[in-house]
Amino acid sequence: MARPDNTETDRAQTGASQPSGSVAWFCVRTMPKREHIAAAELRQHPDVEVFLPRIRFQRSTRVGPAWVTEALFLNYLFARFDLNSRLRLVQAARGVREVLHFGTQWPTIPAGVIAELQEAMGNEDVVTITHDLQPGDAVEVKHGIFEGLKAVVTRAMPGPQRVVVLLDFLGRQTSVELDRKQLAVSTDVRGTVGS
Repeated sequence: MARPDNTETDRAQTGASQPSGSVAWFCVRTMPKREHIAAAELRQHPDVEVFLPRIRFQRSTRVGPAWVTEALFLNYLFARFDLNSRLRLVQAARGVREVLHFGTQWPTIPAGVIAELQEAMGNEDVVTITHDLQPGDAVEVKHGIFEGLKAVVTRAMPGPQRVVVLLDFLGRQTSVELDRKQLAVSTDVRGTVGS
């Protein structure tokens, strides 16, 4: 059954209509891990505004915790421009895969949504996310004599650098006080104490 033509209604509801000569926010899909390159390229054009929210956080690695910075929305950024006059320029920018579209519809993002995101980011390009360990958090010991063992935080000490963890050691559960720098939040909860 053919769907009735409600194009004007759909555009009004989704914000997908882009009137001639108007400027709006669009979602730009980038190549993997090239969000910052695409943003830098687009920022060179004064008639294109770019918003790339990024987060900085600690990730577990083989050599211990390491700080990484990633886009909040992997492979995406937001750009404000005139679709009719700047679409080709934006899509041809280094690191850009495409401006998000559905057939011939180019959905816009309401300015209020972008403003809320910018406010949540505190007008910073990069927000650092710290994970304060709480009782019950699964961790892995990354340094010291217990290296490689999985544990569960039982108590955070008053000083932010010390925590008490419960770990399986020599066939029994042992409570140990460790330096926070020795631990990484475990994304693999298998094999943790009590599981």
